[in-house]
Amino acid sequence: MIVRVQLIDPAGDVAPYDHALAAALASRGAEVELITSRFVHGPAAEPEGYSVDPLFHRLATRYAAAAPRRRRALRLAEHVPDMLRLRARAADIRHFQWLPVPALDAWLLPPGRPRLLTLHNVLRAERLERRVLDRMDALVVHTRAGAEALVSAHGVPAARVRTIPHGAFEHLTRQPDEAPLPGELRAVEGPVVLCFGVVRPYKGVDVLLEAFHGVDAELWIVGRPLGESMERLRRLAPPGVRFVSRYVSDRELPAFFRRADLLVLPHRRVDVSGVLFAGLAFGKAMVLSDVGGFRDVAAEHGAGRLVPPEDPEALGAAIRELLADPSARAELGRRARAAAEGPYSWDRIAVQTLELYEELAA
Repeated sequence: MIVRVQLIDPAGDVAPYDHALAAALASRGAEVELITSRFVHGPAAEPEGYSVDPLFHRLATRYAAAAPRRRRALRLAEHVPDMLRLRARAADIRHFQWLPVPALDAWLLPPGRPRLLTLHNVLRAERLERRVLDRMDALVVHTRAGAEALVSAHGVPAARVRTIPHGAFEHLTRQPDEAPLPGELRAVEGPVVLCFGVVRPYKGVDVLLEAFHGVDAELWIVGRPLGESMERLRRLAPPGVRFVSRYVSDRELPAFFRRADLLVLPHRRVDVSGVLFAGLAFGKAMVLSDVGGFRDVAAEHGAGRLVPPEDPEALGAAIRELLADPSARAELGRRARAAAEGPYSWDRIAVQTLELYEELAA
């Protein structure tokens, strides 16, 4: 049996996933150590049965308020010695969640096997050195589309690719210190459509803004921008759109999801999205672009209404139809909760992950 598991996410790129998987593995009897960096955006999740070692990027996280270019330089300077320190840590299995400097990491991976890497976004796999992929004993993806892309587009042998779903973020629904909505949002009385998460060009927020013309509701665009011009989006916005353009912490998130009548993810392309799995956990009716892993959730489990990507007319029609039909929204919400408690439950994901560990160790 696997006893000592290292989950390794140097920059904390998928921190909510790290903590949820670590807790689920620990609940199944594994000794789990999450090796990451200090979370600088707010309070970190409390460990549930596992330990956390912020081994990486100690200077960069200490100076988190510094200019982005300086932080990136500090992270790069620290990365090699941090990876070398990781080589001295013993474990039965090393499960990497992200490798931020693949050109270096291919040569800095700790010795000893087995090693595996979860590709949380196969669309970004082209940024990984092929040497990194070749030095892993298994590559985990979250969707069938992701597995097919890894094999066909990147030439990875199918036998080394495993599909293990992303889990629903149940822990976000049971926080003891939930924060209320900001006062101006609490005062809103009509229906609310929520678009949540880091605002990036591939997420299609501009498509949603075009689709929202003539919708009798408020649209909340909530999340900090990254590579997207908020000034451009504000110019595109029709009346009834509010922007909360900042990082929203875990304790603030539930209030936004509980208030929303509809959650919309208008992505141009995607493999998976953490926001989708928060939506499942909160049992939200969702409108999703028919791309990547969104298709799996909606088509297989009925947990969302699919629309073609980059089609504002279809997107607007789906939003208006669901806002006018409370029973349809309730049914989508019920199916979302059923998916969260079933195929996307963390206990089921922990079982599948431990089975893979045992297979690799054997």
